[in-house]
Amino acid sequence: MQVILSVSRRFRPADFAGREKRMIEDPRRLGDPGTDAFQVDKYPFYLLNRLVSRYNAIIESRLRAIGLDIPYWRVLMVLGQKSPRSVGQLAETAVIPFSTMTRIVQRMTAAGLILSATHENDSRVSEISLSPEGRRVLAEARRITAPIYAQVIEGFSIEQFDALTSALERIHDNLAELLPSRNGENGHRPVKRPKIRG
Repeated sequence: MQVILSVSRRFRPADFAGREKRMIEDPRRLGDPGTDAFQVDKYPFYLLNRLVSRYNAIIESRLRAIGLDIPYWRVLMVLGQKSPRSVGQLAETAVIPFSTMTRIVQRMTAAGLILSATHENDSRVSEISLSPEGRRVLAEARRITAPIYAQVIEGFSIEQFDALTSALERIHDNLAELLPSRNGENGHRPVKRPKIRG
């Protein structure tokens, strides 16, 4: 009898109701497009797209004042961190398709913003670096975009900012296994839903 009473106390209907309520309130469930509980404003990629759209609209207007667009600015910033880089490295780091980056490099070279030289050990590889004019324009771009960044991080503690960047990196890493493979196969694998604990 004691065993039966113990079990009945452990699995009361109210416990199930409480667990179901916690499942519904779990923000991961609200952001899951595969559930009826889905809410657009809880979907991470909606929030990311909305954020990037607003950021681009703001920064593009500032860059235009000094004759740059966002792709040019990305290239200058990437080369400002490390130079020289190959076109492939530039494309990957600036998150721009390789074919598009090739055309951007050609235009920026013609504009005198970057320099292109053949790799000393591989004639098939071009090494891209900043020209003196490119460094000057980069310095100006940094000056006018710095206040935007200051506004972006307004109110964030060090811990909150670190948690934000770590979370974004984790999402990026989680998506890696779903990328199409090099042999042309779609990387569509059954996705394991996170266990939602009550």
